[in-house]
Amino acid sequence: MLVEAAELAADLQVTAGTHADPRTGTPVLLDVRWALGMTDGAERYRAGHLPGAVYVDLETELAAPASPAAGRHPLPSAAAFQDSARRWGVGRDSRVVVYDGVGGTSAARAWWLLRYFGLDDVRILDGGLDAWTAGGRALEVGTVTAEPGDFVARPGGMPVLDADDAAALADGEGVLLDARAGERYRGEVEPVDPQAGHIPGALSAPTTGNLDLDGRFLDEARLRERFAELGIVPPDAGHAAGPGEGDAAGAREESAGEEPDGEESPGEELVGEELAGVGVGVYCGSGVTASHQIAALAAAGVPAALYPGSWSQWSNDPTREVATLSGGRSAVDEVGSPRDRQH
Repeated sequence: MLVEAAELAADLQVTAGTHADPRTGTPVLLDVRWALGMTDGAERYRAGHLPGAVYVDLETELAAPASPAAGRHPLPSAAAFQDSARRWGVGRDSRVVVYDGVGGTSAARAWWLLRYFGLDDVRILDGGLDAWTAGGRALEVGTVTAEPGDFVARPGGMPVLDADDAAALADGEGVLLDARAGERYRGEVEPVDPQAGHIPGALSAPTTGNLDLDGRFLDEARLRERFAELGIVPPDAGHAAGPGEGDAAGAREESAGEEPDGEESPGEELVGEELAGVGVGVYCGSGVTASHQIAALAAAGVPAALYPGSWSQWSNDPTREVATLSGGRSAVDEVGSPRDRQH
């Protein structure tokens, strides 16, 4: 799932002088320079990118048009994604490496979509552009136009959730993780969506917690430890109590407890029985950084489903309840309420 910069450099050196092609084994490189509020990803790409990398526009190629009903980054249609992937040079049997400049949090969206639409060999460059340049490796300027590929999009390669599925997981049928920053989860601030807060019952697990100080993924052991603290263990780790068994329900109630001074709120952690082999779902603001969380879970041996509409869809639906943490307590409001609403 991950590839180190040195490994990728050696791979490219072995296949130097050949075009990205599954017959030669040359990986297709995709540059997904994007972050919330960033509008100059293409310019950054042209100023310097991995040799041979093709730029991917997250807003137009990794998402369908935004709408309140579907969210800010709905999944693209199979036909639209197939056209984009072919333009990038992706073939039916291509090896693909995706990267960005933000620890893989946007590149993971391309990783997830390629897997969802049926491509098996997709990896994220661990540490992204910084890891590449840290080794003194060269960048290329300008725009790369790839020879069109013959990729065929077949949706269904990764599990997805709709709003009802997400609500059911959060209500005790499994575990629902909120990958946004803690202050957005708590309802203290909301920079882009119409309502501050989180899906009732969801647990806070900011995507940044998957990375070390160099923007690289934590190793498998540390990722497993991180998710175990949230009550999540790999399905093959042995039996543990499922939803509704033992103290699991009580642990969720404890998540609304008082917030100790100088510490994260217990509402952002699940301290209770580990839930092995049950459903795990992830959402964020619009289904982008949640893909990174799913990649981290996969690295830890835990399969997880994406809620593509995420908070941008949920918070626009007046029938959905919203939870906030106020004074260390959990408060649940209807989305239509003006309370805690920010624009």
